[in-house]
Amino acid sequence: MSEPLVGIYPGTFDPITNGHTDVIQRAARMLDKLVVGVAINAGKGPLFSLEERLEMVRVEAAAMGEVGNRIEVQGFDNLLVDFAKDNGATVIIRGLRAVTDFDYEFQMASMNAKLAPDVETVCLMASDRHQFIASRLVKEIAILNGDVAQFVSPRVRELLEEKVKNR
Repeated sequence: MSEPLVGIYPGTFDPITNGHTDVIQRAARMLDKLVVGVAINAGKGPLFSLEERLEMVRVEAAAMGEVGNRIEVQGFDNLLVDFAKDNGATVIIRGLRAVTDFDYEFQMASMNAKLAPDVETVCLMASDRHQFIASRLVKEIAILNGDVAQFVSPRVRELLEEKVKNR
């Protein structure tokens, strides 16, 4: 029997958007197990704490039905390739929204390949209805009292509105 195919989908998920959940769901269907790695990434100055982001991602994954059973959510603050190795992953999943993402993702994939030649990077194209969504823009819209309903789930929208109101 062959080893299970394990992948890592890393991100800050501040907040998790419909674009993220689309990639998570599609990646989980291709793998035996998908570990969603929530980066601690304090340097980005996240709006939500690590614990809040982990819980958001867990709730969204649980709402995915059967495919959600293949998803595990963990925080990490080390090199992505080390996090992948620690989890027995041989695949790193990245989402591409636009051509501008490609250059950055290509550089990251090349660096990761040098650090861990046995870990492949697979890029999934964002679906056309989600390719423009970025967490940074969603937060900005929410902070300026705009409606983010089309970019995040109702659960995340509620959390985001509450967080912005209490800033």
